[in-house]
Amino acid sequence: MTWSAVLLVTAVVWAVSLIRSVRLRAFVYSLPLPMTLALVTTGYPVDGAQLLGVLGLNLFFVTVAVTHHRWRWPILLADLAGVAAYVGLSAGLLAVPVPFGPALAGSVLLWVAAMAVLRRHARRAAGDADSAAVGAADSPAGRAGTGPAVRAEPVDPRRDSLPAPAKLVVIFVGAVLTGLLGQLLRGMVVTFPYSGVLVAVEARRQLVEFSRHFARNSLALVGFLACHHYLQDVSSAAALAGGWATFAVLALALNLTLRRPRRPGLPPGGHGPRAAPGGSAVDGVGDDAAPGPGEERPGGGAPADGPAGAGNGRAATTAGRNERDLRRPLPGANRPGHHRDLPVPDDLGRGR
Repeated sequence: MTWSAVLLVTAVVWAVSLIRSVRLRAFVYSLPLPMTLALVTTGYPVDGAQLLGVLGLNLFFVTVAVTHHRWRWPILLADLAGVAAYVGLSAGLLAVPVPFGPALAGSVLLWVAAMAVLRRHARRAAGDADSAAVGAADSPAGRAGTGPAVRAEPVDPRRDSLPAPAKLVVIFVGAVLTGLLGQLLRGMVVTFPYSGVLVAVEARRQLVEFSRHFARNSLALVGFLACHHYLQDVSSAAALAGGWATFAVLALALNLTLRRPRRPGLPPGGHGPRAAPGGSAVDGVGDDAAPGPGEERPGGGAPADGPAGAGNGRAATTAGRNERDLRRPLPGANRPGHHRDLPVPDDLGRGR
């Protein structure tokens, strides 16, 4: 790896470390900057093996996520496991000739299947989160307002990033490792995860979500390599320009059609009732949820079919709440010459 490659990797990793959004982190990492540098400096043509190297990039992040989050390996050891998985796949791809057409078709089919699996998993996870949120709000502690919060505060992924000296050390080790593996990887150096080794360290708390977003953006990388393959016989400049244009179109289409995940506990429209002070209302479950006939409100009070405003002073119906709001004093209403209450809708026009 040349010094220009080291500087490029450093710039990509540093930019990723400054970004808070995991989705934007994955997009910045998916930019084919290292691929472009490798194609310019090495002179390797793009063939079927390099196209399947995008699969190797996804395999790298999946391996790191599984070993770090599920098996509790240290992040640097998980990084080495991801590199080993990529090198193993590359050795297998370089051992046999890989036609470009079948490789392109297989890559697209694998991407479609992966997106279907991820979408089904996301729906299942959203359903489980909704059930847990409604169950927590429907519990006695949730109705009393003393239960745990349904929604947790987002974690800033930048707060536990590595210090600058550690980043430089990891980048240098990655550069040396890439140089040692260059002869073994040959053309697969084009898709080697140069910056991915340190990006995985930076995004270690959000590796699962990062891997999902990168898997979605990987179709744009497939388009970049496919266009470069078909234009590389024309000229290197035309191949790179066409590849970047294809990547831009696909990346824009993929990110414009990406739906924002629904927050747990909210209906499909994304809008739900606002939790009352001290309550945890979720989809109508909470302190202000209207009880059935004859039922008492949490904390005591009159039944729902009793007179409005009895017991704990809360109105039993929406109309009662509107009347209570109309009777609230205005600022300065307690001064002499001002009435304390406003007329209710039934008294409007007749005075008091």
